[in-house]
Amino acid sequence: MKISILTACRNAEATLAHTIESVLAQDHGDFELLVLDGASTDQTAAVARGFADPRISVVSEPDRGMYDALNKGLARYQGDAFGVLNADDTYHDATALSRIVEALQHADIVHGDLDFVLDHHAKEVVRRWRVAPRAAGGFRSGWMPAHPTFYVRRQVADAVGLFDLSLKTASDYDYMLRAVELHPFRLAKARGVVIDMMRGGASTASIGAHLKHNIEALRARRRWLGGGPIDRALVAKPLRKVGQFFVRG
Repeated sequence: MKISILTACRNAEATLAHTIESVLAQDHGDFELLVLDGASTDQTAAVARGFADPRISVVSEPDRGMYDALNKGLARYQGDAFGVLNADDTYHDATALSRIVEALQHADIVHGDLDFVLDHHAKEVVRRWRVAPRAAGGFRSGWMPAHPTFYVRRQVADAVGLFDLSLKTASDYDYMLRAVELHPFRLAKARGVVIDMMRGGASTASIGAHLKHNIEALRARRRWLGGGPIDRALVAKPLRKVGQFFVRG
């Protein structure tokens, strides 16, 4: 199974090499990595092009943000399935992609465990996202997968469509909601920790970012699942994440 990995980035020269190195270290070698650079003003594109591997493609041009870049990746990818690897994240170990592929043999959508780390040198874990069984009501009850671990077969991508550019920080949430809740696709968990995620992404960098993300996520639920101006998930979704700071191992 060929896996397409989409990495959207802009001015990510400080972290992108770690991301690409973690891809090249995978023991599942049937992949393509699409680096979708938003016309960086630093050496991001040069860093990506410096890896002499035919499985890596670099597109560097202006875009309207991360989700626009990912949509360009959806128009280009050639694999049997795809997932998103952020330019400041890495695979947890060399078996991560093979464990994703293993789970995709029996499912249409796969997600897994994730560690939040301070950096990719010491790999100090500050938060652990461990997969919980899909709750009754799914997204309505505040349940959600970790987007950096979310991989879908091509038929899922074809059914779900593009990332919604009107959502600035929660379009990944909206995409997963549509994939899981609006279609009868099979969902499975990959074994073990899949991704090491750098703390401080667009939806987690500050209290304001958290609030904006949760308001946009509410908009997505109202659009696709119905409901009033507030719902159970508006409270339950953030509360589910509090416990991640106390999970061991």
